Amino acid sequence: MTVRLIIARPLPGTVGETRRVVHLFPLPASESISGRLTAYCGATFDPGELELLERPAGMPCVMCLRRSPRPRSGELPAGEA
Repeated sequence: MTVRLIIARPLPGTVGETRRVVHLFPLPASESISGRLTAYCGATFDPGELELLERPAGMPCVMCLRRSPRPRSGELPAGEA
């Protein structure tokens, strides 16, 4: 089963600049982002506190990277393994 992810970081002013790391969030089952989101690291954010990113950019949250699901063999397109 493939897990879809949301990549986001706190908006400027919501946390200190050094805490504006990029978090990974599992996409909610409803596929709509309307309520509080919890990142793989356990950090939670309310609506309006996150900047959604189209691709990875900026400093990643190391704990999110460690706790996020790993791609299984054959899930990555050729050349990205």
